Amino acid sequence: MRSTRVWAGLLGLQRVVVEDVQVGSEEEIVVAVRPVWRQRDRCGVCRRRSPGFDQGDGRRRWRALDLGTTLAFVEAEAPRVTCRRHGVVVCDAPWARHTSRFTRAFEDHTAWLAVNTSKSAVAQLMRVAWRTVGAICERVCDEAQQEVDLLSGLRRIGIETVHA
Repeated sequence: MRSTRVWAGLLGLQRVVVEDVQVGSEEEIVVAVRPVWRQRDRCGVCRRRSPGFDQGDGRRRWRALDLGTTLAFVEAEAPRVTCRRHGVVVCDAPWARHTSRFTRAFEDHTAWLAVNTSKSAVAQLMRVAWRTVGAICERVCDEAQQEVDLLSGLRRIGIETVHA
């Protein structure tokens, strides 16, 4: 197994090409990635293929799951595209939700912990502010609600009227 696949697996990354792995100035691991060819030039909101606009503000970092006691980050270019529906937006990063500074694996793990323990404990364990835990839970919940139709399979609905 190639070392790039190991790094992608450790950080929970899918649909990416690992370009480089470095140790940062504060002893953190920084994994440079780019989306695979099929995932490039997509709107960050609707994920439709869109024409490029510009290179954005350069490279960005997303916080990834810690590797033991070592902080880990995913770093990549963040170009912008022109979506017919959403205008000029940052390209979709397959490893993160739109507008998030954390990887999907980090957010999913944090949200799962928040369901099973206190927000303060999650914040301390994940080394983020407790308000960040709340924002992560909102993003994960919003995405889950978009994927699941709560009324699918509904056959009957009962309405009770009360007369005063």
